[in-house]
Amino acid sequence: MSTTHIFTFPALVMLLYIPSSDPVTVTTSKAKVEVHENTNAVLSCEFRTEKETTPRVEWKKRGKDVSYVYFDGDFTGSFKGRASIYGATMTLRGVTQKDSGVYHCEVTARQDKIKLGEVTVTLNVLVPPHAPSCEVPETVMKGFSAELHCKDKLSVPAATYSWYKDNKPLNTGKPPEINYTLDPKTGTLKFKTVSKSDEGQYRCEASNGVGAPKSCAGQHMKITEFELNMTIVIALEVGAFLLLLSCCVAICLCCRRGCCRCCRKSKGETKQRTKTSCNLPTDPRRYKHTQSFVL
Repeated sequence: MSTTHIFTFPALVMLLYIPSSDPVTVTTSKAKVEVHENTNAVLSCEFRTEKETTPRVEWKKRGKDVSYVYFDGDFTGSFKGRASIYGATMTLRGVTQKDSGVYHCEVTARQDKIKLGEVTVTLNVLVPPHAPSCEVPETVMKGFSAELHCKDKLSVPAATYSWYKDNKPLNTGKPPEINYTLDPKTGTLKFKTVSKSDEGQYRCEASNGVGAPKSCAGQHMKITEFELNMTIVIALEVGAFLLLLSCCVAICLCCRRGCCRCCRKSKGETKQRTKTSCNLPTDPRRYKHTQSFVL
């Protein structure tokens, strides 16, 4: 009896076991994928259906507009010829920054109760630093301010910047003796007031942890001083004398032609006084009588 029980118990268990049926489900083993530029990117998409044996698989990329990547069993657009699919998992070869974005894997099972399942995968293509563009003023007057700029627009993630003077790194801190500020995020180096010691060759280096840091070619910044020599002094004096002489000549000409209001007023007063003096009596006795009458 025991032997029969041993052989029949598994059979009874097999008869009582009824496999459960699940609707279509879509999952991914990696929702966020980061790869270096010009390498391959694997976008995982796994599915399980209830009844459908040949579900339809589609990949779409979301941007300003949603566009197809894999549709009706073939790749489209720029993905054609450089992508492959196994099951629902897609592999992109030689990715660039343009391939970065959000991708949707959609699986349609028409014979299942829940006919559609989807999953999202984000692709981020990392780009190593490029040689940054640097702006260094050629000449700055002593005691004036100056700004040096550095920018790398292509690196992903965004680069951070450091400056070198004569191949020696500049301090990013703020010790009392430092007369400049350095922003590693924007790449801007600011001098409040430059001195002769700030003269030298400057270069900027960009780094983002993806590839080797890159720097621009060194550029020389010269600090000049304003010097007053005898030639400049004489030239200023001559210029001031000529300006004063020109003003005097202009005023004289204006008065002669009656262009100036003050000159016209002075001439009018002179004529009035002349006219009044001409109307005085010529006979002294008459003048005396007139004066007495008035009194």
